[in-house]
Amino acid sequence: MADTTEHTDTANSTTDVATAVDEKGVRTPIHSDHNSDPGVAEKTVDVEAAAAASAAASTSPTDNTAYPSGFKLVVLLSAVMVDVFLVALDQTIVGTAIPKITDEFHGLGDVSWYAAAYFMTFGAAQASAGKVYKYYNLKWSFLASMLLFEAGSLVCGVAPSSKALVVGRALAGLGGAGLSVGGTSIVALAVPPVQRPLMMGVVGATYAVAAVLGPLVGGAFTASVSWRWCFYLNLPLGGAAAVAVLVFLDASSQPPDAARAATTWRQKLLHLDPVGIALAMGAITSLILALQYGGNTHPWRSSVVVGLLVGFVLLVAALVAWEAWLGDYAMLLPRLFRQRSLWATAPFQFFFMGAYVVLLYYLPLYFQSIRGASPIRSGVDNLPLVVTATVFAVVGGAVVTQTGRAQQVMLTGAALATVGIGLIYSWDQTTSTARWVGYQLFTGAAMAFAIMHGLSIAQAYVAADDIPAVTANLLVFQTVGGAFSTSIGQAAFVNRLLAVLPSTAPRVDPRLVIVTGASELRNVFAADVLPGVLDAYMAALKAAFAVGIGFCGVAVLCSLAIPTKRLPKAAGDAAMAAVA
Repeated sequence: MADTTEHTDTANSTTDVATAVDEKGVRTPIHSDHNSDPGVAEKTVDVEAAAAASAAASTSPTDNTAYPSGFKLVVLLSAVMVDVFLVALDQTIVGTAIPKITDEFHGLGDVSWYAAAYFMTFGAAQASAGKVYKYYNLKWSFLASMLLFEAGSLVCGVAPSSKALVVGRALAGLGGAGLSVGGTSIVALAVPPVQRPLMMGVVGATYAVAAVLGPLVGGAFTASVSWRWCFYLNLPLGGAAAVAVLVFLDASSQPPDAARAATTWRQKLLHLDPVGIALAMGAITSLILALQYGGNTHPWRSSVVVGLLVGFVLLVAALVAWEAWLGDYAMLLPRLFRQRSLWATAPFQFFFMGAYVVLLYYLPLYFQSIRGASPIRSGVDNLPLVVTATVFAVVGGAVVTQTGRAQQVMLTGAALATVGIGLIYSWDQTTSTARWVGYQLFTGAAMAFAIMHGLSIAQAYVAADDIPAVTANLLVFQTVGGAFSTSIGQAAFVNRLLAVLPSTAPRVDPRLVIVTGASELRNVFAADVLPGVLDAYMAALKAAFAVGIGFCGVAVLCSLAIPTKRLPKAAGDAAMAAVA
């Protein structure tokens, strides 16, 4: 952004307080962590020194940073929103296309991986993506992420086999991780702190629209053209957004980081933390497989399921130990997690987003199985949720912008959303249109009202150069929460279905029900057994909705630990540093 300065003298004073420069121009911290350094002579800046420096810098009552404006700002933010839309759309668009995909590839063996491969790489790579934006150029890193996302989408679109489709989904997840972190970082740097909650509300609305429109768009493409267009769609839209970023985002636009020039290539590679990524991906994969197998293809007490669960626990423990040992090289920065702004908001985003994703996946199942809607019609029936989510994500951002009270908005939204999902849990086969529309309106408004403000809080407590890292760290929890909740929801769904079917439809093979698509139940099962199958399906859906209630309820408890002070109206507000 040509008209954007990286930082002013006020901001630079933060660096002066926390560091000293020798006669060779090498920057060294005045304070250092007591953690062991993993073989490289680089020490981390003490958290208290950084907080004190931030407080000192805040004596200026105004934020002197120059931000883009006018046409340039509109085009840049529009391009970012398009990228965010595509990333969110990719998380749900494949659901309604799966029956046609399995028809073409003649098998159900890889079905769970069509979603899991994307979530796994997306979640595991987000934190390291934050490091990429901190130590490498923001513009070119963002465009590289777009290239990777587009390549993955192309592989999915032309996939000659199920395995190739899984590989493409994994590549798209890696690129999507970079786009989600880079997009929110660009937004945070393009507008003043006082406007960030409103813009994060717009980002949240974009996620909400894309996530709920995914099944509708996927169903429309699958029915009218081909499931492959679910992925081809990303190519022209993503390409146009990439051109806008290439033209309107100046290469010098970057979170200021005085240490970047003094960081060697070896140190930069260590900061990407490939070992941490491998441990995270291994842990996520182990849990997803355990939940996929448990009670379905293997008993819960089988050596396979128990081994996967034990492996998950051990890998998580190894990941925590590894990240603590790496210190500032870690993808999940320990010094950031010592701040209340992150360790309190991270679990909130994990559980709250987890509850939201459960709704996104299981509401279409309700409409297609219980109400007999087509994939396209089920997307239309979800519109009450997406409409209110779109409106109230912006409303929530506006409220936080005006009042600065993010924690109170998050607590209120989470509490009301828990009630809303509880109302959805009460649905049955005879639920009236007024109820299923009204309950979606209420729940969508409550969830969107609170869903993105964790980012505003986390970003408000850190210096500008840490915005990409803290954004990535928080988005890891947000994304992994969705992956875990859908896996737990699916396990609850399948196990409840298998438990109820023998009593509601004793003459039906449970395995046939599981492998039958939700929209095909009425075509596969005879009229004399269909009511029993639908009864079991409804019981299974209630089990999945119960997972959403549990996740949302825990989010309410997590919100009580989030800092309650007002968000700052300018960068480096001393009040924020004091409680970080």
